[in-house]
Amino acid sequence: MRNKFSDLMEKARLHDGYFASAPGDRHGMFMITAPWGGQMLIMSSGNGPDAEGWEHVSVSFDKRAPSWREMCWVKAQFWRDDECVVQFHPAGADYVNVHPHCLHLWRHVDGHPTPPKWMLA
Repeated sequence: MRNKFSDLMEKARLHDGYFASAPGDRHGMFMITAPWGGQMLIMSSGNGPDAEGWEHVSVSFDKRAPSWREMCWVKAQFWRDDECVVQFHPAGADYVNVHPHCLHLWRHVDGHPTPPKWMLA
């Protein structure tokens, strides 16, 4: 995860309420107009003490799920281009749905194995 978020993200950071965070924190909540329209809510949990080595960002809209293009944009805001970030589809027994239009990005600080490049095309 980036050590410093962009000025764009810092301007979108919530500074009041339960999810308030200080400028420069790697965790926080951000309300931003998405590049392709709509209000996007982003929550970053960084790699806190209870995260077991996982960095996490959730992305949601009020009435629809984020698109692939929007998730790629969010990935670029929070991680460097050379970092592998994943979306998981957990086993049915482990599935939790707190918000119907929310998707998640994850990265383990030790890196995450990926299939060979030729399989990713």
